[in-house]
Amino acid sequence: MAYEGILLGMGNPLLDISAVVDEEFLNKYDIKLNNAILAEEKHLPMYDELATKYNVEYIAGGATQNTIRVAQWMLQIPGATSYMGCIGKDKFGEEMKKNSQAAGVNVHYYEDENAPTGTCAVCVVGGERSLIANLSAANCYKAEHLKRPENWALVEKAKYIYIAGFFLTVSPDSIQLVAEHAAAKNKVFMMNLSAPFICEFFRDAQEKALPYVDYIFGNETEARTFSRVHGWETENVEEIALKISALPKASGTHKRTTIITQGCDPVVVAEDGKVRLFPVILLPKEKLVDTNGAGDAFVGGFLSQLVQEKSIAECVRAGCYAANVIIQRSGCTYPEKPDFK
Repeated sequence: MAYEGILLGMGNPLLDISAVVDEEFLNKYDIKLNNAILAEEKHLPMYDELATKYNVEYIAGGATQNTIRVAQWMLQIPGATSYMGCIGKDKFGEEMKKNSQAAGVNVHYYEDENAPTGTCAVCVVGGERSLIANLSAANCYKAEHLKRPENWALVEKAKYIYIAGFFLTVSPDSIQLVAEHAAAKNKVFMMNLSAPFICEFFRDAQEKALPYVDYIFGNETEARTFSRVHGWETENVEEIALKISALPKASGTHKRTTIITQGCDPVVVAEDGKVRLFPVILLPKEKLVDTNGAGDAFVGGFLSQLVQEKSIAECVRAGCYAANVIIQRSGCTYPEKPDFK
């Protein structure tokens, strides 16, 4: 089967602890909607408060893992996708394994003896989400795990490799190994800007990886942060997408394509010095459950068609379909079968 292991993801596997909260809760912990941050000391009591005071749901998450699960769901080809990341040897870790295997993803987790499985608080107000990640075990991923023959075999087998920007905070060495392999073997390497804080505080690691990136994803806030950090003095998303796609590349095999989502505004695609806009599927406000996983799902839908060598227009259409499904449900979850024609 030509599709076996075609798409590989690497990232931070986190268990989402999701709850609808109120403005007061956001203010108490200094949380902004539509943002993603790493937990600081002041956020740590929040996880217990969520679990005791609110009606919480536990959902397997982590940006890259969400994307890979959605791509697997869209493809409906068992074993087409693989994933690596670090979990703890605990109940949450077991739950994650069960969840991913049920989704049909071939997971090779590195299991850390000491740290608990990472969690991510998903605070929802009016359908909009804010993410606060407590990485724990996810932060312990080591390039040594990647180099083990049974794991490197997944890299060898994959033709498309996707890593969210969040992994830059954990194992830039692993990213570099995989990126260089992709360039040497003419494979397609893809990343995500992932969050404003990545563009701001992990700029060096991001810049080291960028020359290898053939497809870069992000949303409008991340794109504008990237522009500001690079001193581009423009807030125009189309212009920023073009500039990102024109940044230097390590290998000339593939051009760089930049894909920026803008919530309910059109998706911006920049490549070859040109920009195209693709409208999204609009959803009536009353059908919105939460935006958690929407961006991840968009990428998952997109990749499900890309690995089948479909056109960019088809890839974007699939991305919009997947995101539309996910925002009508809690967390990054989906019905048994996709209805994408």
